Amino acid sequence: MDYLVLTVIADDQSGLVERLAKCIADHGGNWLESRMSRMAGQFAGILRVAVPADAHAELTAALEGLQAQGIRVLLAHSGAEPTASWQEIQLELVGNDRPGIVRDITHLLAEHGVNLESLDTEVLPAPMSSELLFRAEVRLAVPSDLSLERLQERLETLADDLMVELKLQSAEQA
Repeated sequence: MDYLVLTVIADDQSGLVERLAKCIADHGGNWLESRMSRMAGQFAGILRVAVPADAHAELTAALEGLQAQGIRVLLAHSGAEPTASWQEIQLELVGNDRPGIVRDITHLLAEHGVNLESLDTEVLPAPMSSELLFRAEVRLAVPSDLSLERLQERLETLADDLMVELKLQSAEQA
């Protein structure tokens, strides 16, 4: 069995996921997991597919053929899962929107060897004001040898500089 990671982007349209799923199933593939979303008139997603080795070439060609329908698919072989020991942590962040928040937070996390498992962000109007609020929900894989107290301390220092509020907790508590 081969495993592929697909990145998909297309103009948002009804039936798009069905066409993708049909293409995968028609060529012996099995849809395993995905994250998909519509944003600014575009539909984008990432998914992992299992495919029998003898059907790999046909599925790859069929997925590339979806380009004619306006569906762009980028294929990559599934990488090995990390063997390191991780703690899954949930980070929630809210603050006045300004450029650089994601850059600054991800820089600090990268310095500590923390991996982003998922990142969901949005900018919303603040209740009872016209200011824009930046909100992020992040699932982190924190190396088990990194003290959560140390990470919390560093994040809180950065949060004070960025003027944002953050909450860090075990993923089981979230």
